[in-house]
Amino acid sequence: MAWNFLSLAEVSIMLEQDVAGVQKSMEEFLNLKHRLTSLKEAALLDYYVSGFWWARGLEFSSVQLGGFLALLNLLLDNLETRHMTLEENIQELADAMAGIGQAHSEISGGFEFFTVGQAKAIINYLKSSLFQHYALYEYLFHSPREELVIGDENVVELVKPANTPFPAPLEEGLPCDIYSTFVALTPEEEDLTKEQEGAVLPEEPTEIQGAADPLMGYTVEEVRLVLGQVTNEIISSIQSEIYEKLQMQEDIYSARIEQLKKA
Repeated sequence: MAWNFLSLAEVSIMLEQDVAGVQKSMEEFLNLKHRLTSLKEAALLDYYVSGFWWARGLEFSSVQLGGFLALLNLLLDNLETRHMTLEENIQELADAMAGIGQAHSEISGGFEFFTVGQAKAIINYLKSSLFQHYALYEYLFHSPREELVIGDENVVELVKPANTPFPAPLEEGLPCDIYSTFVALTPEEEDLTKEQEGAVLPEEPTEIQGAADPLMGYTVEEVRLVLGQVTNEIISSIQSEIYEKLQMQEDIYSARIEQLKKA
């Protein structure tokens, strides 16, 4: 029973490692490739690594460590594959522990290499680690879960070139690589920009510069009179439009009231 789950060589490798090394080795032995994104694989890895480190702290021998891991795998497989209830799995543990501490026992579960004290410690550990959270493990193995979206598409708008009418963004507000790639001007572009800035703008045509003021020749009173007439015409048209809309609403409400009276 000691080597039904892991071999002696695999257990010996983990005995020489720290917690991080045990986790990495167990991950390879169990072929867990998606522990960072799969809740099931992460829970299984924690289940076996915690059990191994607990048994190692009690100074179990290599055979006893292999047997303890095989016992953990047996109980977990009963839950996952055979869909055993909590009571059935506890009975399975009792059958596996049968014959421990008895010489030449006819009833043996295959774990006779444990002492009575070790068997009691194992039962207490399984009670607090697996059996106390049995419903959670049942949910982990038998309840479908929605696939979480762990990625998203983003649309990124690049910085406008510095030669547009918009000013270039501050250098302090961008990472150096982005600024040098998309914003900073090349020496040729800088020379061209300086030439454009130093160029003399062409003079405006004489007709535009000497254009006469369209209000020249009118007094202030005449301008006020014209503006007042235009304003009165605009206000009158708006008032008429508002009055027509109010009249339409009043007719609609009156018709509804008559219908309600007849109903």
